[in-house]
Amino acid sequence: MSETRKKMIPIGIEDFAEMRKEDFYYIDKTGLIKDLLQNWGKVNLFTRPRRFGKSLNMSMLQHFFEKGTDQGIFDGLEISKETGLCEKYMGKFPVISVSLKGVSAGNYEAACKMAAGIVREAAMEHLYLLESGKLEKQEKEVFQTMLDIQMQEQAICDSLRVLCSLLQKHYNEKVVLLIDEYDVPLAKAFEHGYYDKMALFAQNMFSQWLKTNHSLQFAVLTGCLRVAKESIFTGLNNLKVLSITDVRFDEYFGFTDREVNELLGYYGLEGAYADIKDWYDGYRFGDAHIYCPWDVLNYCDLLRADPGAPPQDYWSNTSGNDVIRHFIKHAGRGTTKQELERLVAGEAVRKKVRRELTYRDLYSSVENIWSVLFTTGYLTQQGEAEGDVFSLAIPNMEIRKIFTEQIMEYFNEAVKKDGASVEQFCEALQKGDALGVQEHLGRYLKKAVSIRDTFVKKPMKENYYHGVLMGLLAYKEAWAVRSNQESGTGYSDILIELEEEEIGIVIEVKYPDGGDLEKGCQEALRQIEEREYAQQLLDDGMQVVLKYGVACYKKRCRVMAADDRYVCPQ
Repeated sequence: MSETRKKMIPIGIEDFAEMRKEDFYYIDKTGLIKDLLQNWGKVNLFTRPRRFGKSLNMSMLQHFFEKGTDQGIFDGLEISKETGLCEKYMGKFPVISVSLKGVSAGNYEAACKMAAGIVREAAMEHLYLLESGKLEKQEKEVFQTMLDIQMQEQAICDSLRVLCSLLQKHYNEKVVLLIDEYDVPLAKAFEHGYYDKMALFAQNMFSQWLKTNHSLQFAVLTGCLRVAKESIFTGLNNLKVLSITDVRFDEYFGFTDREVNELLGYYGLEGAYADIKDWYDGYRFGDAHIYCPWDVLNYCDLLRADPGAPPQDYWSNTSGNDVIRHFIKHAGRGTTKQELERLVAGEAVRKKVRRELTYRDLYSSVENIWSVLFTTGYLTQQGEAEGDVFSLAIPNMEIRKIFTEQIMEYFNEAVKKDGASVEQFCEALQKGDALGVQEHLGRYLKKAVSIRDTFVKKPMKENYYHGVLMGLLAYKEAWAVRSNQESGTGYSDILIELEEEEIGIVIEVKYPDGGDLEKGCQEALRQIEEREYAQQLLDDGMQVVLKYGVACYKKRCRVMAADDRYVCPQ
């Protein structure tokens, strides 16, 4: 008998009706509706990192409140048990739903055109107003102007307030306004250098849409950052902010442990639980411990096709990771550098978090960057906070991988700018000067951000030092450098060929757990001999082969060369 057909995994599905009608697996978050109605706020702002289900939840709200909704798509869900709320609120309101995610232009003028396009799309959802018997001719003419994509700034700012008033007059009901990704226009403006103009525009726009809008039943906004009130929400006294530190609504964005277990059980993937927990769990919103839903769904989808596939990094595809690069650049030396090393080693760092920032302030100081890392999901809360002081830690293996990759990229960029010193390192390596190699490598280890692999279950502690060496060797474009190359009876760490000089170099890296660097070097050299790592270099025609054992422990290193240079007989 064939296996019962399973529901589809909803990768990238943000429309709630599609999710329910097309037989996708849905983790029930409709309890959000009940809590929203019972914990009333005129304007509600939910701030969460990217890819935690904000857009899908906004679509869910739209389909619940909007007149003419297909009420059947809520059958069997948590909210359907609240019959009183459903009778009073389901399908009872006109709804305007917009996403500002698309306002991502490189200049202010283009951004305004994009905003006009979004307003036009919102208006086109209500074309029936042109035939409404409850609207005057002049009101219909005003509505007609909203269909013009060439709207100027003031018309855009007025647009949704006016549309709300027209919808209220047509339906004799106030309007539910949903604004997804409210802060994207500000983020893009900051990135491209027109922030001041966009901040003033957004301040005017949100004031019209949310503050002076007398046709508003209530509004819900979502975004990544809690932008300071004085920046764009001036005078908006009815704003309720629900951030990642709030207990209210804490379980409605992202997956809980119970939900992940049910998902894995449904698809027969229970064996992947430990990996999924290590890689995609670890976030704390309020009192809830949360998995990133985007990562979990993508990995489950991969496992159904390839049961042996290792966990993947899905986060990097949805974010530029600029904040980590800024953080590493600011870290430099001293306390912040040590704190970064502690984070990567799986430890927590206590820091004061500013929960409200303007985009102008994001990268103005390293203290502000700590706050941005926290609010955007690169760091998470551990334990209890003391006021605004939190214990911050990297949430999981996926984010740690992003940190380590960015650290190595930054190191490699710094190497390229330090040509003279790298040249001396390479010259010592070429001459067989083990002491010189050790001296220069040691300097780099002291300057670089150390990555200690104590965070992983099966540590391969040589990897970081291997990466440092590869970063230094990349400077010599004429050298043929190979990593983990099959040679002799095994795989050598690093093989180098200087073709013109006919010199080959073998490097084996060790991390002695007890810190005995000399023993580590001797073990590395013995491995080079026993596994005949030099053989590939000889086969390639190298006349002289130099063999190095490199042992590293934290910031210390020792380099030993084999007593004899292998000289190929003529």
